[in-house]
Amino acid sequence: MKNLKIEIKFRCCQLEELLPDEIELVEQAKRATNHSYAKYSHFHVGAAIRLEDGRIVQGANQENAAYPSGLCAERTAIFAAQAQFPEHPITQIAIAARNQNGFLKEPITPCGACRQVMMEMEDRYGVDLKIYLYGTNGVYVISSVKDMLPFSFIGKNMEG
Repeated sequence: MKNLKIEIKFRCCQLEELLPDEIELVEQAKRATNHSYAKYSHFHVGAAIRLEDGRIVQGANQENAAYPSGLCAERTAIFAAQAQFPEHPITQIAIAARNQNGFLKEPITPCGACRQVMMEMEDRYGVDLKIYLYGTNGVYVISSVKDMLPFSFIGKNMEG
């Protein structure tokens, strides 16, 4: 028997330490929280994705009284981009969240369903999806969804 260990590397930096186009993406995610429909949780999440051609598409969480009929910000952005621009791979995603006290101090991470959808985008296009998780204390920068979902399930897993 062996004990194995998985390690991931990610950066934590201040927003102003990012490149200008990365700051723009994070700011778009923060603005997207204003489009959230969070009547029940009052937890507003925004996402902004950058396509290979530089275009930015926003998404925001959408709640529903018939829980779990709502949808997360990450998936609304990804699905909107895929419906409108399926020929363009997604290269980056930024995620921000706020509650009644403002933006969260620590970054939030995508739920498991969102990680799976993000992993599918990496697999579909063969392009790593860089992730920016915003918090007022710092931004986590993750190079690939594989770092957030090391035991991923993708199409090739179904090929016997």
